[in-house]
Amino acid sequence: MPGFPHAMPLEGFIGGLMIGVAAAIMLLGNGRIAGVSGMFARVLGLSAGGPPWAIALFFTAGLPLGAGIVAASLGVKASFPTSLSLIAVAGLIVGIGTRLGSGCTSGHGVCGLSRLSHRSIAATATFMATGVVTVTIMRLSGVIL
Repeated sequence: MPGFPHAMPLEGFIGGLMIGVAAAIMLLGNGRIAGVSGMFARVLGLSAGGPPWAIALFFTAGLPLGAGIVAASLGVKASFPTSLSLIAVAGLIVGIGTRLGSGCTSGHGVCGLSRLSHRSIAATATFMATGVVTVTIMRLSGVIL
């Protein structure tokens, strides 16, 4: 992985455990699915339901802050392969998709699959297949090497 040459399967395993524990804490402690898009919609005032606003804010703010703290402590320098404006547009498109799909990868892929939700199984299969097709097309076109 570029920028993180010493990544090992153990780090991925530990990261996965941390995501699972965070999702379990959210579900057991608050009775809500830990979906990032739902939390972010709550912070922006687009959703009235869900956890209290402060919890949603701390949850969503903790994602980039936590990643930044870990990266800084490991000496990893962040780099983006494209402009920040293109990343913002892509994020907006993803956000629209999560609203249309009633959830994001964290809500459907982590929490929904663990509950054997049929809707989440279909959503996860759809976004995984779309991702595979997109990367394949981009690699064949030479955009991603």
